[in-house]
Amino acid sequence: MDITTSTVFIPGATSGIGLALALRLKAAGSTVVIGGRRTELLVGLAAEHGFDTVAIDITDPASVTAARDTVLERHPELDAIIAMAGIMTAEDVRDPGFLDDALRVVETNIVGPLRLVSAFIGHLQTRPHATVMTVSSGLAHVPLATTPTYNGSKAFIHRFSETIRLQLASTSVEVVELVPPAVQTDLMPGQAEEPHFLPLDDFADEVMALLRANPQAPEILVERVGFLRFAEIEGRYDAAVAAVNG
Repeated sequence: MDITTSTVFIPGATSGIGLALALRLKAAGSTVVIGGRRTELLVGLAAEHGFDTVAIDITDPASVTAARDTVLERHPELDAIIAMAGIMTAEDVRDPGFLDDALRVVETNIVGPLRLVSAFIGHLQTRPHATVMTVSSGLAHVPLATTPTYNGSKAFIHRFSETIRLQLASTSVEVVELVPPAVQTDLMPGQAEEPHFLPLDDFADEVMALLRANPQAPEILVERVGFLRFAEIEGRYDAAVAAVNG
């Protein structure tokens, strides 16, 4: 992914990691279209930063289709999507309300990215060079006990990314998996103030540096996430699980 010339659509970019990357990609020279459900935030971000914006709810198939049509009408040169939108919910499988929460996570974190890829993959294959960036998590590799469905959803995204990379190898579309560690965002209550988590600006700056240094990287792994990403490979799995859940 060339961060200086791409035209990128980022659903879920009204806050957190999505917005931080959108700002940096725009500053680097890319054309950035941001999407989200909260139209008032989109209006404010368009006025403040000059983003083109599109309303999208990735849990609604009609909304995804309409957003695709709008984005491609305005930006037929689109050559990258970043499937950023996601939610994280504390759950207990013993709780009677567990299933409702779990299904909401699955609908957003798994079905949402599937809809996005399905909606845009035909167009992306027409571009000389194109990128699908997925967003998994270090928790795809080492589980946090309080978020079972989130962990599973990100494990799905990891394996899905690896598989469609194989399917798209003969096309112009590359698949890049962004693997965040625990970052100071509002993904969970109190997470933005957690001192042991990676500051958002530090994370976004490191991601941009990695993309700049290796535009063809299949995975974007900031240094902090290596502890989780390679725990099983390096024979540290039990210790990593204990550390994450300590």
